[in-house]
Amino acid sequence: MRTNSDEPRPQVADETVQRAVWSVRAGRTYDLEDCLTLLTGPLGEQPVNRALLTALLRDVRRLWHDGWQPAELARAARRDHSARHGRLVADAIAAQMRSHASATVDHRWRAQLAELGATVWWAHDDLYLTAWAAREGVSRTVAIVTAVEVLCLLNALPPIELIVPPPGTAGPAVPAADLDERTLSRVRALLAKAESTDYPEEAEACTAKAQELMARHRIDHALLTAETGRRDAPASRRVPVDNPYEAPKTLLLQVVADANGCRAVWTKRFGFSTLIGFPTDLDATEILFTSLLIQATRAMTHERSSTRAFRHAFLTAYASRIGERLDATVEEVTTTTPQSTALLPVLTARADEVRSAVERQFPRLVHRTTTAGNRAGWLSGRAAADRASLTGRHEVSRD
Repeated sequence: MRTNSDEPRPQVADETVQRAVWSVRAGRTYDLEDCLTLLTGPLGEQPVNRALLTALLRDVRRLWHDGWQPAELARAARRDHSARHGRLVADAIAAQMRSHASATVDHRWRAQLAELGATVWWAHDDLYLTAWAAREGVSRTVAIVTAVEVLCLLNALPPIELIVPPPGTAGPAVPAADLDERTLSRVRALLAKAESTDYPEEAEACTAKAQELMARHRIDHALLTAETGRRDAPASRRVPVDNPYEAPKTLLLQVVADANGCRAVWTKRFGFSTLIGFPTDLDATEILFTSLLIQATRAMTHERSSTRAFRHAFLTAYASRIGERLDATVEEVTTTTPQSTALLPVLTARADEVRSAVERQFPRLVHRTTTAGNRAGWLSGRAAADRASLTGRHEVSRD
């Protein structure tokens, strides 16, 4: 590959970056080596730095409008490559955010940026990749290859459901500040106690009480909304589900979602589930799932066997038994509610709205089941679920 001396270096750098990305995606190793020779040498440091960062910013901006959120892009880079690639994506996100006023950024977006620590720490964009290599303690060649690999990943990501407005498209919606947060604070405290105690009976009592609080709050909220005529609507959020044992973990999320009036749709390819439900129910589902997963993992690590078959069966049985106990708690709370006669049509209407939202968002769903072939793991998982807290059902997934 030769460069034309009459062409401006920035233009050649842009074209070479594009060719490098194409070479990686096509598996053309020799073409990639030629591109790297140019990118690390005759094209110059600053033009190459600028070309790579410009390409990263362009792809990040496109993916935001294609439904991807900051945390999801960084996680995709970590999942497919390494934590180093994730940090590079976080920097590109920070750089892209400079063009958006804070007033046009949704509060959920800002929370993700804060969690990522996405800040512009470098002095000038033309020096970014050089500064990044020094910060990471890697050579310039490794830095360029990392950037090219990230660009390949970003190029390959397809559009997904847009569930949070990207920066610049809407004002920053703020969460409602009412009894929801107070109830969730009590729930978090109970679950924190369940996670930390060494006494199974105490963990079970705390988790059961947390689910009872969430069920009662859900009922109170639904009745209040119906009585006041206040318009409430289902929303969506995505929850990461990581390997190992992502199938039984997804099943656990599914049964927790069902018990709280939500639905969970697993997108296996990208390792996340989309929760659809009313906002306070989504909060309840997410925090209970997180706690139960912590409790399940702790219980599993104390078992005699550490084989994959045992642990897969353990977590599958755990999720199944948790579903049974959650259903029983919700049924008890529902039937003992003084307004139970008025409650049924309200909950039915809300369930219909959630179902319709799922059908709109995921018109082509594939239903799958999770199986477990290790009897010892199955029995141990059910016993752990009895100790910790709360039917294995069909998972709802999308390829």
